[in-house]
Amino acid sequence: MRVGLLTREYPPDVYGGAGVHVEFLARELRPLVDLDVHCWGEGATGGVVRHRPWSALDGANDALRTFSVDLSMAAALEGRDLIHSHTWYANLAGHLAKLQYGVPHVVTAHSLEPLRPWKAEQLGGGYALSSWAERTAVEAADAVVAVSTAMREDILGCYPSLDPAKVRVVHNGIDTDLYVPDPATDVLDRLGLDPGRPYVLFVGRITRQKGVPHLLRAVRDIDPSAQVVLCAGAPDTPEIDQEFRDLFRELSGVREGVHWIPQMLPRPEVIQLLTHAAVFVCPSVYEPLGIVNLEAMACGTAVVASSVGGIPEVVADGETGLLVSAEGPAAEFESRLALALDSLLADPAAARRMGEAGRARAVGEFGWDAVARRTVRLYEELLKQV
Repeated sequence: MRVGLLTREYPPDVYGGAGVHVEFLARELRPLVDLDVHCWGEGATGGVVRHRPWSALDGANDALRTFSVDLSMAAALEGRDLIHSHTWYANLAGHLAKLQYGVPHVVTAHSLEPLRPWKAEQLGGGYALSSWAERTAVEAADAVVAVSTAMREDILGCYPSLDPAKVRVVHNGIDTDLYVPDPATDVLDRLGLDPGRPYVLFVGRITRQKGVPHLLRAVRDIDPSAQVVLCAGAPDTPEIDQEFRDLFRELSGVREGVHWIPQMLPRPEVIQLLTHAAVFVCPSVYEPLGIVNLEAMACGTAVVASSVGGIPEVVADGETGLLVSAEGPAAEFESRLALALDSLLADPAAARRMGEAGRARAVGEFGWDAVARRTVRLYEELLKQV
């Protein structure tokens, strides 16, 4: 079975959950199928073909530049038996290859453009183009993979003409041999964290979706003995970047021990930070699954997260962490976040129990090998219908 896997992100250029998903899915698929990965970048090595936006479009809207990559990908997919695309950045390439070569197209939906209206701030008129590309690909796909049950409901709500039988749930996974507690502290020492003080940790992009401004306001008044560590980079727009910087400056002015790490840290360093955090926090306002919560759980750390999208399918409330409603006024959401963080900071024994339970849940229910096997079964089913 010859499969083309299409994505924007692929190592070493991974900045979000979709990229992590494709990285590990590809690793587990390689022994099972003849796999080519097509992604953004330069060159081709070891079953990975990289495509760059056309130079003639340098300076053009990002959506138009994306479409040029999609055309390049589609042209390179001849001979594949099946195409599997991830995110709107690659969905159009998958759709064009389906039409050109008459092969099945699988779409994995990591998020949905209709549920991310703030993308208009980033893409301008390109948001209409990204929305069109996603809708066109999803509605014509032979199968759509939802990374959570909540995501399946969102897909059918956004695209009601889609046959529900085509939408399958295959949860994101986690490599629990890679994401394992790290007792070392060299990274913490290098970053200047105080070993005698607990810390709350956030890891994610600076984007409306991840709820970072809510977090920066929520932690103003949590336990003053706690440090706040923000592994936050890749801002969507200059405006959200400036908003983050202003809020960070205000926060640093009212409490000590606030650390901002804007650069993308190597995975082993993130694992060490996750391991030693008193609590990991995910304040997202929209999250189809939230793979970063799985990463924290696999490192044995309790999670405080908003109860949106697929997060409740990962974080067991009261068992592996605490879920916080994101409904209502922003100030109320931020107050609930602060109370949940303070409750675990005040009870380290409970946080440890939740961390241990989170590790066990990640190992028992979210292995990438199982994700790959379920994905291949879907491929086989579709190819029998051709």
